[in-house]
Amino acid sequence: MYEDILVPTDGSDGASRALDEAVDLAAAFDATVHSLYVVDVSAVGPETGAVDLVESFEQMGEDTTDAAVTRARDAGVDAVGSVATGRPHRSILDYVEENDIDLVVMGTHGRTGLERYLLGSVTEKVVRTAEVPVLTVRAGEDETEE
Repeated sequence: MYEDILVPTDGSDGASRALDEAVDLAAAFDATVHSLYVVDVSAVGPETGAVDLVESFEQMGEDTTDAAVTRARDAGVDAVGSVATGRPHRSILDYVEENDIDLVVMGTHGRTGLERYLLGSVTEKVVRTAEVPVLTVRAGEDETEE
């Protein structure tokens, strides 16, 4: 049913829970887990030092995806990691298309009301626009109280 499962990650607890779900599904379907970290370049202004900041985020992304790949492989699941730069939801959708992803598994942060409206949600944008199924994994109680 699933051959390639994408788990976008930002290193949060919600992303970690999503990774757990993806690994379980991958084990059941003999699928490969793809871990993707997106450096949001729209959040980095053009001021001096921006290149260093982007490089720092890229390194953080490498560390995060390496850890996800290790967790998946330790569970006996094939896994690959990747870091992209761009707008998160667009980069996720591009990765889905370019890598023939069958399922996206994403964490949610549990925001509601005005906070959700003002901040937007990468997960929500992906759910609304992806051409493949998206499984959302709700964040734990401690993360919803931010």
